[in-house]
Amino acid sequence: MGMGMGGGRGGGFRGVDAEAQRKANATAPKIANLGQRVLTLFRPYRGKIVITMALVLIGAALGVIPALLVQRVFDDALFPSGGSPNLRLLLILVLTMIALFLLSAVIGVAQTWYTSTVGNKVTGDLRVRLFEHLQAMELGFFTRTKTGVIQSRLQNDVGAVSSVLTNTVTSILGNTVTVIASVVAMVLIDWRLTLLAVVLMPILAFVQRRVGQVRARIAGKTQESLSELSAITQETLSVSGILLSKSFNRQRAESGRYRKENDNQIRLQVQQAMSGQGFFAIVSVIMASVPAVIYLVSGYLITGGAEITAGTIVAFTTVQARLLQPLMGLMRVALDVQTSGAVFARIFEYLDLKPAITDAPDAITVADAPGPLGRIEFRDVTFRYPDAAADARPTLDGVSFVAEPGQNVAFVGPSGAGKTTVLYLAPRIYEAESGSVMFAGEDVKRLTAESIIDNIGIVSQETYLFHATIRENLSYAKPDATEDEIVAACKAANIHHVIESFEQGYDTIVGERGYRLSGGEKQRIAIARVLLKDPPVILLDEATSALDTVSERVVQEALDEASRGRTTLSIAHRLSTVIGADMIHVVKAGRIVESGTHDELIALGGLYTELAAQQLEASRILHEDVQVTRTVERAPDRAPFEEDPDELVGHLRRRLPAFGGEPDDAM
Repeated sequence: MGMGMGGGRGGGFRGVDAEAQRKANATAPKIANLGQRVLTLFRPYRGKIVITMALVLIGAALGVIPALLVQRVFDDALFPSGGSPNLRLLLILVLTMIALFLLSAVIGVAQTWYTSTVGNKVTGDLRVRLFEHLQAMELGFFTRTKTGVIQSRLQNDVGAVSSVLTNTVTSILGNTVTVIASVVAMVLIDWRLTLLAVVLMPILAFVQRRVGQVRARIAGKTQESLSELSAITQETLSVSGILLSKSFNRQRAESGRYRKENDNQIRLQVQQAMSGQGFFAIVSVIMASVPAVIYLVSGYLITGGAEITAGTIVAFTTVQARLLQPLMGLMRVALDVQTSGAVFARIFEYLDLKPAITDAPDAITVADAPGPLGRIEFRDVTFRYPDAAADARPTLDGVSFVAEPGQNVAFVGPSGAGKTTVLYLAPRIYEAESGSVMFAGEDVKRLTAESIIDNIGIVSQETYLFHATIRENLSYAKPDATEDEIVAACKAANIHHVIESFEQGYDTIVGERGYRLSGGEKQRIAIARVLLKDPPVILLDEATSALDTVSERVVQEALDEASRGRTTLSIAHRLSTVIGADMIHVVKAGRIVESGTHDELIALGGLYTELAAQQLEASRILHEDVQVTRTVERAPDRAPFEEDPDELVGHLRRRLPAFGGEPDDAM
C-alpha cells in the first residue's frame, strides 16, 4: 500500500498539547534575525543538507509510482483485454515494483543517516557552544538563575534542535511532496473519484487530529506526573534526603507521597491507553469506508457507462490511503514552525548574554605585572551586588588595605559586614564598582582572568568533591601531578595517614559531594588540592567555621602549613584562626573600622574587643575539649596552637575589659 517515504511522517514536536505548546511558544524571547542565525548554524553542513533534501523529494515522489504500476498490473498484465494474463509483462511490473521498494528502502536509510548526522552535529556544536558560553559568565549570573533553568536550556532546548532538521523540515518538505504527488496521481487515474476522495479526506484528517489533541493533553499530564516522581526520587533518595527522612522518622510519609504520585501515574497511563478509543473506532470505520464508498461510486459510474477498470479502482484506493498522515502533518505545520523558532530563540537568548567580567583587549598576564607576585592591594574600593536595591548601602564602601607577599591578613566582623566580598573581588570573581583592586602591582581589570586564577588557591567553608576517587579529586587542581606530588600535598595537609587507612587508599570513592568522608577530612582534601596547585596566594573563606573543635584544630594545622610562605587572605569566625595573623582588619557595614595585630586590637578596646569577648565562653569550651582530646591517639594530628589553651584564656581575661554577651560566631 505504498513505500512509507513521507506518507506517515508527522512534524517535529508530536505528542504535546497544542494549546499548551502555543502558550509556551508565546513566552519565548524575541530575537532579531532569528532565521538568518539559525541558517548560520547549519551552514557547515550545507552539502549534507542538500543531499538530505534531494533524498526527501525523491523518496516522496517514488511513493506514488507503485500505485500507478498496480493499475497496469491489473489492467494490462492480470486482466488484459485479450483474455489470458500477460506473464512477461506481469514479471516486468512486479520486478519493477520490488526494485522501487528496494530503492525506497535504501533512500530511507540514507535519509535517516544524513538527517541524524546533521541534526546531532548541529545539536552537539550548539550544546558545547552554550556550555562554554555559560562557563564564561560571571558568578552573579548563577546566583540569580535556577540551576534547573540552565539545565533545561542545555538538555531540553538544545536537544530539540535536532528535531528541527530530522523531523520538522523533512516532514514539511516530504509531506508536501507526498500530498501533491498523490493528488496528481489520483487525478491521472480518475478525476471523478478524486473529487470524492478530496471531500472525504479532510473529514478523516479532522477526526484524527481531534484524537491526537485529546491524547496529547493526557500525555502532557503524564509527563508532569513522571517529572514529579523523578523529583520525589531525587529529593528523598539522595544522601541528604535520606539523612533528613531518617532524622525525622519520615520514611513512611515519603513512601506514601511516592505511592500517591505513582497511583496518579498509573491512572494517567490507563487514561492515555483508553483515550480516544471511541474516536479511533470512528476513524477506523471511516478509513475502511472510504475505499468501500469508492467501490460503490465506481459501480454506479460503470453502470452509467463510464470506463473504470479494476486496476483503476485498486490503484486509486492505494494512492488515497497514503494521503491521511501527510495531510495531518501539514495541518500542524504552523505550530511546528513556531515551536522550532521558540526553541532556537531560547537558546540564542543565553548565547546573547554578555559576561559582566571580560578581559580587556590589551590585558596582560600576571607574569608581566610590574609588582611583586603575591601582593594584593585594595584602593578605596566600593562595591554593591548587581541585584541590590538602588538605595541600598554598598556592600563595600571605600575599603583600602595592602597584603604584602607572604603575609597572613585576616578579616573579622559581624555577619553581612562584607568580608566574603573582599575575597570575591581579589580574584575578580566580581568587579569593583569604583576604586582599584591591585594584584602584583597591576589593576586586575588589566590582567587576564586566567592568569589571576592560576596564581590563587581558594578554600571555602563548603568543600565540593566530585563523586570520584580521592586521587581524581586531588588531580583536578593539577591533572599531570605525579604520585609523589599528590602524596606530598596530602602529607602537608595532614590527610595522608587517613587516606592510607582506607582499604582502597587514594582510589577510594568519596561518594556524592564527599559524603563518605567527615567534614574535617573533606576540608583537608580541599587544602591538599590547593597545595597541589601551589599558588602564591590563598583565600580562606571561613574554612573551619562549620567544623567541630577537634576537626578544627587538625584542619587549622593544615591551613597553617598551606599558608606558610604564601599571601593569605582569610575570613575568620573563630578567635583561634585570628590570633596569629600578621594583620587583622575589622569590617563593619562595608568599611574597615579597625586594623592591627591581635594584641593591638585588644588594647584598642573597640569592636574587635567586643567580638573577642563574645567568644570567651567558646574559648573555655575549646580549652576543655583540648584536655579531653589529648587522650585520643591521633599522633599525626597535632594541635595547631603554639600557645597553651590555659594561657589563651588567661591572656583574654587580662586583656579584655568586659565579658558581656552570649558566645556566637560573629568573628
